[in-house]
Amino acid sequence: MMQGNEVFEYAFIRFVPKVEREEFINVGVILYSKRKNFLGVKYHLDLIRLKAFSKDADLQEFSDYLKSWEFICLGDEKGGKIAQFDLAGRFRWLTAARSTIIQHSQVHSGICKDPELTMLSLFEKFVL
Repeated sequence: MMQGNEVFEYAFIRFVPKVEREEFINVGVILYSKRKNFLGVKYHLDLIRLKAFSKDADLQEFSDYLKSWEFICLGDEKGGKIAQFDLAGRFRWLTAARSTIIQHSQVHSGICKDPELTMLSLFEKFVL
């Protein structure tokens, strides 16, 4: 491994309005690097696109869920007890399997120098 490069893990955040149909739209990315002491999330809600994908979905509720993910990543008390976990515990909790309107892809890994720049690059490539 090149000097300064560290392992990171990431998953894409998905909007899944009807779990039984298994259809989704990537809306964000969450990235964790233990050695760089980094846990971050970046998302974008294109409300027109999401409404076209599912006219019945409660987009305010979905937005609130994503905001809670942000609070948890930051370790903010608004994220509740989960936000008090260490970075690894928060990442593992956020990427635990769930069958709700908000889901995530499989967890993937890679190597990077700057986890925040890597997160932004993944976001631009696979979400926007």
